[in-house]
Amino acid sequence: MMNEPTVSVHIVTYNSSTDIEECLRAVQRQTYPIETVVIVDNASVDGTLDKIRSFQETSPVPIKLITQEQNIGFAPAHNLAIQHTTSNYALILNPDVTLDPNYIKQIILTMESKNSIGSATGKLLLKSDPKICDSTGLVLNASRRAFDRGAGEPAELWRNSGEVFGVSGAAALYSRKFINHISIEEEFFDSSFFAYKEDVDVAWRGQLLGWKAHYDSDAIAYHERGWKKGGRSQQPLFIRRASYINRYKMIIKNDSIQGICKSFFKMIPYELASHAYFLLREPRVLGAWKTLWSERRELRHKRNMIRLKSNPHE
Repeated sequence: MMNEPTVSVHIVTYNSSTDIEECLRAVQRQTYPIETVVIVDNASVDGTLDKIRSFQETSPVPIKLITQEQNIGFAPAHNLAIQHTTSNYALILNPDVTLDPNYIKQIILTMESKNSIGSATGKLLLKSDPKICDSTGLVLNASRRAFDRGAGEPAELWRNSGEVFGVSGAAALYSRKFINHISIEEEFFDSSFFAYKEDVDVAWRGQLLGWKAHYDSDAIAYHERGWKKGGRSQQPLFIRRASYINRYKMIIKNDSIQGICKSFFKMIPYELASHAYFLLREPRVLGAWKTLWSERRELRHKRNMIRLKSNPHE
């Protein structure tokens, strides 16, 4: 088809040598034509680059490799990748995800059917047990905690496609119109997040600006979720701090006084329990509040920028 929408695949690697080959093979097997694959490597030292370069030599799909001298984080690296493409759609893909051959084709067909759909995902299953879901989209509850919908539940329970709050950044397809519209000063993911909850922040911003997110149960992918194996204690302190404080950054940027007042009595129990845990078990994580304080003016500026944007679907 002459007017077939174009799609690019964006992958951020960081010591991903055990996963990247399987991920790229699955990308090459997609039944929908891929314009280019952009890989941003965050200073891997485990042989990831050698494996990517080997794929570059023989890949039928162009692979652009951008190397960093240090780990700049998931969100900034994906912003960099997005800046290197102009395709109609951009698939944000984790290197530990393997796509079924029709994943991209199925989701693009869904997104093309309705202009208000800015983001979509398929059914992400656990590689270790494909009968169990990893994610069917994102949920944000009244206490402002975000979850992968369906995580740990039987896959057969999630046969119905439909609208969701947002999509997991493990295998998220975003339209270029969506990316351009909700970006703040040419930044799609909030680079200050470094890692964790940047996909929730994008989902929330998209909702505020009139976009829909969609779950397509016929598009299948498999996720390793290797980061969970060691538990929280195995994660560096700065990563735990980012995961903790990014929730509050999202609230400052995207929430409303009316919304907080409405959910106040549901938020307080979680806040008390959460801070009691961190005070007793991980007090150093609370040092992240210094970061929030130092970024307070920037966060307010981003909040104002979001509210100045109009809804393109009204």
